[in-house]
Amino acid sequence: MSKKVRVRFAPSPTGGLHLGGVRTVLYNYLFAKKHGGDFIVRIEDTDQTRFVPGAEEYIFKCLEWCGLQPDESVLHDGEYAPYRQSERKEMYRQYAEQLVKDGHAYYAFDTPEEIEEMRESLKATGSNSLQYDHNIRHKMNNSVRLLPEETQKLLDAGTPHVIRIKIEPNENVSFTDMIRGEITFDTNTVDDKVLLKADGMPTYHLAVVVDDHLMKISHAFRGEEWLPSAPVHILLWKYLFGVNEMPQWAHLPLILKPDGNGKLSKRDGDRLGFPVYAMDWTDPKTGDLTKGFKEIGFLPEAFNNLLAVLGWNDGTEQEIFSLEELIEKFSMDRVHKGGAKFDFEKAKWYNHEWIKKLPASNYADRVKNIFADNGIEVSDETFFLSVVNLVKDRCTLLPDFVQQAGYFFSAPQTLDTEAVKPKWNDAKNDFFTEYIQQLTALPTWDMASIETSFKDLATAKNIKPGELQLPMRIMLVGGKFGPAVFTIAEMIGKDETIARIKNALSIFE
Repeated sequence: MSKKVRVRFAPSPTGGLHLGGVRTVLYNYLFAKKHGGDFIVRIEDTDQTRFVPGAEEYIFKCLEWCGLQPDESVLHDGEYAPYRQSERKEMYRQYAEQLVKDGHAYYAFDTPEEIEEMRESLKATGSNSLQYDHNIRHKMNNSVRLLPEETQKLLDAGTPHVIRIKIEPNENVSFTDMIRGEITFDTNTVDDKVLLKADGMPTYHLAVVVDDHLMKISHAFRGEEWLPSAPVHILLWKYLFGVNEMPQWAHLPLILKPDGNGKLSKRDGDRLGFPVYAMDWTDPKTGDLTKGFKEIGFLPEAFNNLLAVLGWNDGTEQEIFSLEELIEKFSMDRVHKGGAKFDFEKAKWYNHEWIKKLPASNYADRVKNIFADNGIEVSDETFFLSVVNLVKDRCTLLPDFVQQAGYFFSAPQTLDTEAVKPKWNDAKNDFFTEYIQQLTALPTWDMASIETSFKDLATAKNIKPGELQLPMRIMLVGGKFGPAVFTIAEMIGKDETIARIKNALSIFE
């Protein structure tokens, strides 16, 4: 690659950060790091009507959690600042005016009512298109139809107006997509998009082209929903800077609903019971909370991993990738054209694999916070880490540690007596009564001694040890889960083991 790789993620601060948005960040980040380039985050807040307080800060918190820190952004200024489009407002008008001057754009003075009236009349004629395009621009209130002196008079009077691109009919506009190859558009299907709004703010179409040029963006990766806008952007590049200056584009496949029927939305997540946002998002207007992957107990390593393979693979059977491996192996030619179905069970599998793979110390603080929320106190750090390491293979999401490890720190509040009751009898009651005495007299407290004593007494009583282990597990843990029961006894200590057996016997009787 001849020029330096510079890629950008350009979100609008309008709400929670969707899975698809984070995957776009990830692919940008991987591509930049692989090629020794820069990853830029630019805030596209030109539509002030959709601006949501707190959304910008939320976006950067999500990126921080994922470990995908930008090289340049509103938080890390670089030489192309400012990185917030609303702060770049003054520079866009000159480009819009230049397009008018060169005959590639025009002033449009139509009121919202006039545009609505135009659409209603088109509807009445049964028209398939309700667009403001080459077919109807000559009937509207704009500088294409008006005499130059009429246009000037309106401008001098400060009449509200927008600037629209003038799309010439009967032309083909083409570009080469890094994923999809050669794509061609017929300009007869493209409308005269607004470039500069009445408030002087640019629309996305003008701002994205001007900013990509000024920030020297070499590659632009975005969702395939932006493909219909591509001809407008290509023409803007051609008219303003020359097509050769245009970044290489890649339009990423959609993340689909689990059944493959359409794009995955927040509503789908609510309906199917899983998050589609990276982190919790509270709507400031309604106060409604939308759950995120972080808060339900995902690790960032797993989140990045599952997103990377939603639409990409390295050509092998490998499924588990660290961020370093992804940087090394990622390439745009392995990104699929088709949409990728989102499978929440598979997502949880990735999290389970990463909980097993990482040392407990990587996520110990988060587990400790979850414990605190559930009234479980941790006083011995070393003991806590040994417990987390012992049970981590049994946990899919971080909150699972409450059930899988909580009983190491406090006696279970309830016992699954239904699992014991059908086969409980006097012989078993006598066994545990005597076992308490043996445990009390044990000279050394370790797993081997506890198990030997248990099995020897079972043999003496002529009871199969397997019939006694389930009741013992329920006594210590409260349910049918957890690691080896004698390991649990060793770790919680002699006094606690005996106290729990005594308590259970009183309940079982």
